[in-house]
Amino acid sequence: MAAAAAATNGGFDAIVVGGGIMGSCAAYAAASSSASRGGGARVLLLERFDLLHHRGSSHGESRGIRATYPQARYPPMVRLAARLWGDAEAEAGYRVLTPTPHLDMGPRADPALRAAIENGGAAEVVGASDDSAASWPWSAVFRLPEGWTAASSELGGVIKATKAVAMFQSLAAKNGAVLRDRTEVIDIAKQVGAWASKLVKSVAGVDLPVQPLHTLICYWKARPGREHELTPESGFPTFASYGDTCIYSTPSMEFPGLIKVCAHGGAPCDPDRRDWCAGGDALADPVARWIDELMPGHVDTAGGPVIRQSCMYSMTPDEDFIIDFVGGEFGKDVVVGAGFSGHGFKMGPAVGRILTEMAMDGEAKTAAEAGVELGYFRIGRFEGNPEGNRAENKEYTVPQTLVEKPFVVPVRNPLLVPVSKPGVPIRD
Repeated sequence: MAAAAAATNGGFDAIVVGGGIMGSCAAYAAASSSASRGGGARVLLLERFDLLHHRGSSHGESRGIRATYPQARYPPMVRLAARLWGDAEAEAGYRVLTPTPHLDMGPRADPALRAAIENGGAAEVVGASDDSAASWPWSAVFRLPEGWTAASSELGGVIKATKAVAMFQSLAAKNGAVLRDRTEVIDIAKQVGAWASKLVKSVAGVDLPVQPLHTLICYWKARPGREHELTPESGFPTFASYGDTCIYSTPSMEFPGLIKVCAHGGAPCDPDRRDWCAGGDALADPVARWIDELMPGHVDTAGGPVIRQSCMYSMTPDEDFIIDFVGGEFGKDVVVGAGFSGHGFKMGPAVGRILTEMAMDGEAKTAAEAGVELGYFRIGRFEGNPEGNRAENKEYTVPQTLVEKPFVVPVRNPLLVPVSKPGVPIRD
């Protein structure tokens, strides 16, 4: 095969560094783009650890998808991603995304919720905030506090996370890409991937302000007789709750009788020296209180979550992504995607396509056609302004549950998609 021959000869045209969801989607996009053009471009995906490892941000049972964002720049990217998820599933021959409705709820006057409803095209549920009104969808499950409202939208769903990463890796290989794990890039920097910003710093003199957070995924036991009511088969939605604490959930699917309900946030961490139990109660207790108040009689919180799983966010100061050319001596031959801030997984196929087009064509035509405005994601927004878009986002920022942890060693966390000059060998 052409890719195998390229690997033997040591030359590649496109090199993707990092085998999480973004890197795997980028490798697939590059390989499939090459195949659709008649082949010729040689694609290599490098992963520092084992493929499908559990040390980063792309593993686990599930992620949600929704188009309701307070920032108008994200819904077009989510809709593009939803189409690309379907295309990839059709090529693979199996599903990784189970469609569901989506429900947003929170204080009626909350500016982030109002913006999310408008930007995502959601419809407020009639009577959701009126106890005397007729029942509304899922009113048997949720008891909204006084002054709250809810809005439903059609674009929701549950993505099987590790299965999805594996799908894109297998599709990349099917289209001719070479995948290598347990590999560090040593021609450019001593250490790259989700653990260091040294590569970007070395080639462009740019620091990426990305701080990893240790977060907690919680699965809670449905009360007897309520199990089916909380499943996708019964029409139960993914949901997000706005207010003092941001709560998010996916229906009961991956573990029968358990439902995933979590708080958005976590404790700063060093990915190489993580305390895998950090912030457990601080992230679980607010969820238990929320469940008891808003889902009474449906989920058992006594004793805490039945399953706790560690995961990691890669946070930028403004919680917006970094998608840009690195510049410096590499010009437009190297692009970077990083800082997906706990909400990027759903957009993986779109980000992968955008990074690939930027690297291989010098521009992201698909993003422009889909109405995705990439200007918000430039590295340069942090030059002379360490908070980036935070001032603009301030009114619409969803609160995190932040957990204090002493003796933190800040580590920045880029995902790089380098594209070398044709035929330049990369050693592993």
